[in-house]
Amino acid sequence: KFLRRKCQPECAFAPYFPPDQPQKFANVHRIFGASNVTKLLNDLHPHQREDAVNSLAYEAEMRLRDPVYGCVGVISLLQHQLRQLQMDLYCAKSELSRYQNLSITTNLSSLASESTATAYHHHQNNTSGSGGFGRDHHYHYHHHHQFFPQHQQQVVRSFDAGNNYDASLLAMNI
Repeated sequence: KFLRRKCQPECAFAPYFPPDQPQKFANVHRIFGASNVTKLLNDLHPHQREDAVNSLAYEAEMRLRDPVYGCVGVISLLQHQLRQLQMDLYCAKSELSRYQNLSITTNLSSLASESTATAYHHHQNNTSGSGGFGRDHHYHYHHHHQFFPQHQQQVVRSFDAGNNYDASLLAMNI
């Protein structure tokens, strides 16, 4: 029909361009030319022809939509989106690593603070009665140094549990 002649029974296009999709052949013919498509199909093995026709039809449709870039424009856009998503993933992993390191540092700081306070407490018990230091000083020392790491641990735990991310950052003054 598009070549101004009737399709013959041995027509190379008939199996790949069904009559209910006339625009498919029209696009391929307009962009690539029927003779070029015939040569291409004849050079391929029969099992490769359907994929080739589908590729040609897609490329022809994209070339008609975007005469300058065709399907390369779509490919470039998808590659750009992929690079952007990879960069976002890298940034998210880096941020997660910082929070995990903060959690480890907080836990180590907490353990070090507890061991320092325990050593100080044992020292005070061994030298009880000397100076004005006693249990009250140990209580204030221990709780003063424990408050901040426990607060950080709580924030990190809420972040790790998947709770409100923004609230966790605000609590950490970030």
